[in-house]
Amino acid sequence: MPTERWSEDIWIVRLQNEPGFSDDIHPLLQRLGRDDAPPSLVIDLSDVTSINSSNLSQLLKLRKAAADHDVSLRMTSPSNAVWSVFLMTGLDKVFPFTQDTATALAELQIKD
Repeated sequence: MPTERWSEDIWIVRLQNEPGFSDDIHPLLQRLGRDDAPPSLVIDLSDVTSINSSNLSQLLKLRKAAADHDVSLRMTSPSNAVWSVFLMTGLDKVFPFTQDTATALAELQIKD
């Protein structure tokens, strides 16, 4: 999984197009369920050029798992095509988006 442990409290997850997208989300969901003190997550979408309903469902599960474990979550850098899917589905109001990874990291560090 392309996950970078940026700090003890923040992980950066760089998602890719299918099939990598699903392959990366599943173990992340399992980790969230196992860890006693899961880190904050920055989900970098810069390499995702298309997104489907299954991917959206996986992201919603990730959001719920993060909320259940009191984990901060930031989505960053969606392409125009991916962003338009979030806009059309109304999920742009459900997920916390940030301009880029650096901004998301700064927000998470200020929050702590």
